[in-house]
Amino acid sequence: MCHRLLDDFDRILGGRGIARIGVAVSGGSDSLALLHLTQKWAASNNTRVFAATVDHGLRAAAPQEAAEVAKVCATLGVAHETLQWRNWDRQGNLQQEARRARYGLLADWAQAHDLDTVALGHTVDDQAETVLMRLARGAGSAGLAGMQPHSTRGGVNWVRPLLTKKRSDLRRYLTAGGIEWIDDPSNDDDNFDRIKMRRGLAHLHDLGISTWSLSQVAQNMTGVEEALTVQTDAALIDHARVEAGALVLPAGPFAHLPDEIQRRVLLRAITWIAPREHPPRRGAVSAALAQIATRRDATVGGCHVHWYRSEIWVFREYKAVQNLVGAANTLWDGRWQFGGPDAAALIAPLGEAALHDMPQWRGTGRPRPVLISAPAVWRDGHLVAAPFAGMPNDWYGNCVLGRDLVIDRLLSH
Repeated sequence: MCHRLLDDFDRILGGRGIARIGVAVSGGSDSLALLHLTQKWAASNNTRVFAATVDHGLRAAAPQEAAEVAKVCATLGVAHETLQWRNWDRQGNLQQEARRARYGLLADWAQAHDLDTVALGHTVDDQAETVLMRLARGAGSAGLAGMQPHSTRGGVNWVRPLLTKKRSDLRRYLTAGGIEWIDDPSNDDDNFDRIKMRRGLAHLHDLGISTWSLSQVAQNMTGVEEALTVQTDAALIDHARVEAGALVLPAGPFAHLPDEIQRRVLLRAITWIAPREHPPRRGAVSAALAQIATRRDATVGGCHVHWYRSEIWVFREYKAVQNLVGAANTLWDGRWQFGGPDAAALIAPLGEAALHDMPQWRGTGRPRPVLISAPAVWRDGHLVAAPFAGMPNDWYGNCVLGRDLVIDRLLSH
């Protein structure tokens, strides 16, 4: 059984040349099996294993459970650390906030220990529940693709080498090895959506909707996502350009793209210009597209979409950055690097009043709203330079690369 449970490890991890790998271990059956299996895989791949347990501070038993995981790790010769979360303000969705905190804590831990890869114990059962939850929310192909074997978040590569394995098989493996696991009582709490789906799934088998069929949906939708991504990349490469930090699209060719590709092109522009943990929802992007179709401006996801001379400009919304001020030698708005003769200068948006006093901006051929929100150089409240509005004064501003490979390619040409 061990060999069969390990068969995805080489496929997911084998070609990566990983010297140090992290494992997230709660003490439940899935993560405990992952720890043991990762240690077996690592022993034959010259890889050192590190483990971490997140104590969310929500149950009195959690510290003791983390201590039990530490004991298991000690017997395996695996370095272990308990990460504590004590910041929940009792606002918002508990599971969502706990998940966000868990990834954040694990990412910080991984970076502190020079781990670029962290393994997670998600199984095919988790995948089926995820697809069912997203189906209930009316998700598109991206949502129905479920969890992926590889993903990147917070500068860390997250891998799920057990994503095609059943929880019951993992438990049989642990039982055969005399390894005990911890049952989290929250797994029986019907207040959580995932637990409701877990119970509901048991009643869907008679309809032919099973763990495996939902997992197959995820695989099918992954293929659809890949095809749509290729088509979106092609649309960007063929039609888009980057100017003054804005993504510019010719209105005619954009209008002839399929609706879904239009949506994805706009979403890519938004997440490149104003990245955030969660991109704008489908409804918000669709509403913006409806306004674009009637030549009206739209704001979505911290971006402004504007028609100008038969082109569609997507750029940073002024309201989102109007109070953002940074030193010239720091990254402004998370994406602008500036260089010039005065290290003590500050970077802030140009703004309407300053643009009004600069008639030369018209010679740039760029729309007024783009320039109002564009970064400029200031000193003691006075405008020093506005590189994008025709007043460089020996200053320049560049967008950082590495946020979107296709748009970066447009930027570098």
